[in-house]
Amino acid sequence: MKKNRLIFKMVAFLLFGMAAVNAEAKVVNAVSGKDDDKLNQYQDSLAIYKARLDSVQTLQKAYTAFDKYRLFTSSTFYNDVAQQKLGLNTEMKDSVSQEIDNALMNIYLKHPELIKVSEAEINEAGAVNQQITKPIENTEKLVEKTPDAAVETVIAPEPEVVVKKPNFWTFKGDYAVQFLQNYISGNWHKGGESNYSALASATMEANYNNKQKVKWDNKLEMKVGFMTSRSDSLHEFKTSEDLIRLTSKLGLQATKHWYYTLQTIAETQFTRGYKSNDLMVYSDFFSPFKLNVSLGMSYAVEWLNKKLTGTINISPLAYNFRYVGRLDLAPRFGLKEGHHALHDFGSSLTADLVWQIADNIKWKSRLYGFTSYKRAEIEWENTFSFQFNKYIAANLFVYPRFDDASSVKDDRTGYWQLMEYFSLGFNYSF
Repeated sequence: MKKNRLIFKMVAFLLFGMAAVNAEAKVVNAVSGKDDDKLNQYQDSLAIYKARLDSVQTLQKAYTAFDKYRLFTSSTFYNDVAQQKLGLNTEMKDSVSQEIDNALMNIYLKHPELIKVSEAEINEAGAVNQQITKPIENTEKLVEKTPDAAVETVIAPEPEVVVKKPNFWTFKGDYAVQFLQNYISGNWHKGGESNYSALASATMEANYNNKQKVKWDNKLEMKVGFMTSRSDSLHEFKTSEDLIRLTSKLGLQATKHWYYTLQTIAETQFTRGYKSNDLMVYSDFFSPFKLNVSLGMSYAVEWLNKKLTGTINISPLAYNFRYVGRLDLAPRFGLKEGHHALHDFGSSLTADLVWQIADNIKWKSRLYGFTSYKRAEIEWENTFSFQFNKYIAANLFVYPRFDDASSVKDDRTGYWQLMEYFSLGFNYSF
């Protein structure tokens, strides 16, 4: 209300001043026509007063427009609205401003959740930047454009594409040389005799796996051991271990651990086998020769947190072939006298397992079984390796065997046979 009164007083003052100036100008013109300069000054003054009056009226309109602007901006709490309604501000407003205040107060009372900011926060954020009155001059200087430098195009040679064929083959090897020496004096109270023995073994593997469906495992095992004894006057040395065995297994994956398998096992030995003080040959190269071909399924073992690994092969259909080159040895290996070959059909089971019992203790086991439902052949080879360091190891070999086709039958153990030895020596693996 105070602002309106002030505006009205200024307007009345200006109107009164304009009337007085006009009257004075008429008097001066009547008295003398020579005061044209003063008349021009009065006219200029009237123009200035008019401009000021227009400014006051514009201010009046802007103030009213500001009140209307409040309705269309973000919901804000204005102090003068609350003060006006609470009687703390006695300033009189026009009807339009009062209606705007009523609308804002209605929002404050009924929907306070819509109020996002307050007038104090707006004031704290700062006023609008002052208008720039001084023109901004560009201090950069234009220079003449230099011609573009010639760009030399360099064509890089085409990269050479090298396509490497994936290698699905893996190779492994395990080699060992073991020695045993035993000395007993002639007057040793328990008797016995001195002897020397040596054993060399090699196991080589070449395995194919295309990481999809096909696996082909191949393993060649060779062992030969010799020993000497003072009591044997006929042989300077004779074999204690003699083996050549090839195992080949082709598998087609059925599930994660099961494979359809075609397996072949071929086995013979290097040289002749003798007994102490006996000239008879008990075995020889291709006497016997064993061949087993079986069709079945193989299971990939990964037990005990993958410390026990290997395969178990079950073959309900198997063909077993046995050949003896020396006819005089045919009955000894289950063949009829005068025959070189024996053919059998039946079922077979093989298991090749490796158990890493501890960091320096390993157990390798091979179980082989075949039955024609008339006769049976079972072999169970066990090798316990004690690794002292990278190259030195001790081996304990235990080999029970059963073959009821053999003509050799013991009075106490029947067709069961057993071989065992303990050795210390050099081992190398890759």
